[in-house]
Amino acid sequence: MKTIISKLIGFSLNVLALVAPRLAGRKAFELFCYPFRRKLTRWHKDFLYSADTFQLTNNGGTVQAYRWGNGPKNLLFLHGWQSHTFRWKAYVETLDKREYSVYAIDAPAHGLSTGNFMTVPVYSEAVQLAIQHIGKIDTVVGHSIGGFTALYTFHHYPHLVPEKLIALAPPGEAKEFFDFYQQQIGLSKRVLHATINHFIHVIGQTPEYFSAPAFAASLTIPGLLIHDEDDDETSVKNSIAIHSAWQNSKLIITKGKGHNLKSTEIVLEVVNFIQAKVSQVANHSLYRSEIK
Repeated sequence: MKTIISKLIGFSLNVLALVAPRLAGRKAFELFCYPFRRKLTRWHKDFLYSADTFQLTNNGGTVQAYRWGNGPKNLLFLHGWQSHTFRWKAYVETLDKREYSVYAIDAPAHGLSTGNFMTVPVYSEAVQLAIQHIGKIDTVVGHSIGGFTALYTFHHYPHLVPEKLIALAPPGEAKEFFDFYQQQIGLSKRVLHATINHFIHVIGQTPEYFSAPAFAASLTIPGLLIHDEDDDETSVKNSIAIHSAWQNSKLIITKGKGHNLKSTEIVLEVVNFIQAKVSQVANHSLYRSEIK
């Protein structure tokens, strides 16, 4: 059913582009940047409201933020596309809140934050607000587009760089999104060209500018990358390229965990990296893990 709907959307955009290519480009761009907001269940809310909650003002909207614990070391968690802070529940429950203050934010247009539009620069603004509010950060953990946004943010704003950074299943290149959606919904070359032109008009950069390996190359802090060989949303090749560019990173490649990477073993890998001293994790290594 999803495939049929996707193809119908693509067909409609292709027809529209024959008479109004700019409008078709804008509509296609909006399709990429307007996430579907998942409804929060009582189960979600029970966990989210167990935190100390607060809001950050961002361009007239609000970014929902959470904090668990009052430890001296500050952690910040950044979820992925069409997700929200609940995805970090296992991490919050595992970490010692006497040692850590665990912060997380709902990205713009996600969870309990306001808005309906999000790009990497928009997400980055929310990350900057959070760090400015929190102060010195020990470790940032990002999943999927959250990891990509962290790389983008710390490349552009090195004064905000944490001591360590963990990226789970990050995308590699913005151009890949255009290629993916072109294939998924069958966009014509005319629509794709118009979409890229609208992207440049709104963002101020070409898609090629948004390259995670290029952003990672400027980092000197220790980093951990975890990616699964069977990830069908963001290819493991992305983390391999990021790892090659990021000279102080460790890459773990798993098998059979998919894109979400939610197993207990992965949670423990991340927590161990958070807890390790910087001197203990400063290396450049690749592991093919037997994590089940």
